[in-house]
Amino acid sequence: MRHRKAGRKFGRNTSHRRAMFRNLAGNLVLHERIETTEAKAKELRRIAERLITKATRLGADLTADVGKLDDDNRSLVLARRVHAQRTVAQFLPPRLARTLSDGTIEEVDLVHKLFHEIAPRYMERVGAGKGGGYTRIIKRVARKGDNAPRAIIEFLSAPEAA
Repeated sequence: MRHRKAGRKFGRNTSHRRAMFRNLAGNLVLHERIETTEAKAKELRRIAERLITKATRLGADLTADVGKLDDDNRSLVLARRVHAQRTVAQFLPPRLARTLSDGTIEEVDLVHKLFHEIAPRYMERVGAGKGGGYTRIIKRVARKGDNAPRAIIEFLSAPEAA
């Protein structure tokens, strides 16, 4: 019986599975929309939402201008930010490269993008920082070769109103 054993195995050992989800999560942060199998998308949703929740739990400290704070508050805000960023950085790859439309290659710092571009979008959501509701899974037609069910997982583009 598999009682209280959450998560799918995907026929891989632990290190292979962890590496696969690190890469999937990194590509999701980089492109904000990826296509994969339905089972991987459902499992990736758990991981991606935890990463965003880690950033949104900072609350006002996420977007606070540290230059305008006094010394005591500045050190507290910076300590909370650095701790959250290091926690997320333990899972995400440090940098990924993406090819732009003109053919040039751009390296992107994934932790910076998550904390400065993606997470602030969700700060106005009802229950922001409480966990969940940042991604969407759209089912696609099954893959031709092996009939595997495919899905698109993406971040929600704009915060939803209450």
